[in-house]
Amino acid sequence: MHGIRTINRALSAVLTLVGLVGAFVLLSAAPARAGDTTSVEVTPNSAPAGTRVTIRANCDNDNNRQANVHSDAFGHVVVRPDKGFLRGEVTIPGNKQPGDYTVDLTCPNDQRATTTLTVLNMASPSKGPATGGGGTAGGRGTGSLLVLGGVALVATAVAFGMAGGRRRTGAGS
Repeated sequence: MHGIRTINRALSAVLTLVGLVGAFVLLSAAPARAGDTTSVEVTPNSAPAGTRVTIRANCDNDNNRQANVHSDAFGHVVVRPDKGFLRGEVTIPGNKQPGDYTVDLTCPNDQRATTTLTVLNMASPSKGPATGGGGTAGGRGTGSLLVLGGVALVATAVAFGMAGGRRRTGAGS
């Protein structure tokens, strides 16, 4: 009885430790809260011309008033309060040249932040991407063979499992 109590205490201690470590990991991985810093981010931060991007900004404890964002990639955008941050959306003009563009945030309290938006060159490729030999593509019949082989392996495993179970049950009777 004493051994079981010792094991239960050890198990309880281990589970408590795992829970504490898990809570620490979750808290340290939590997303940034509004008011922690002044920052600006563009999502996606790499996009072809003609794509709509989202801007999320943080003006260090001043996210109740709109702020201004400017970039040569899309011009001027006003970001407005939304769930503790400042948010806005804008479309990169379809004729914008590929390259890296600075995105500047100016907060009402005159704090500033900068990030980079990369406009991609999305010219049509002259041939398809190099994705491998296409061994399971139609026309060769290998896809059907792979499926049949997999079904055969599963059926064999089930048959051996059932046969092994019968022998053990029958041997003990």
